[in-house]
Amino acid sequence: MRNALRDGFDDRLQAQADARKALLAKFQPKPTVTDPQIGERAAQRAAELTRVRLERAEARAARKQAAEDAVVAAREAEEAVVAAALDAKRGERKERKALTKAEAKAKRDARYAARKARK
Repeated sequence: MRNALRDGFDDRLQAQADARKALLAKFQPKPTVTDPQIGERAAQRAAELTRVRLERAEARAARKQAAEDAVVAAREAEEAVVAAALDAKRGERKERKALTKAEAKAKRDARYAARKARK
């Protein structure tokens, strides 16, 4: 009878130890499952990163080109204004010279006519 009691107590002790092991096993880290497509995903991320970098570089180059074009257009407009002002100034000078020339001719003709009239 003594063996029967001992076996029962030993069984309870064993059950307690098994339960404690089961509780501790819940807290143990589980082995991780590696994704078989991890290499493909890394390649996809790298390709996406490269694509985004290229798009940003193109956008940056387009903005830079637009700024340069705006500077060139402003410079050309300023040069056109300066050229128009110079042409206007030259035109006024030509007009003045033509008027002065015409007045001088009229004055000469008047003197010539007066001299002819005196004779």
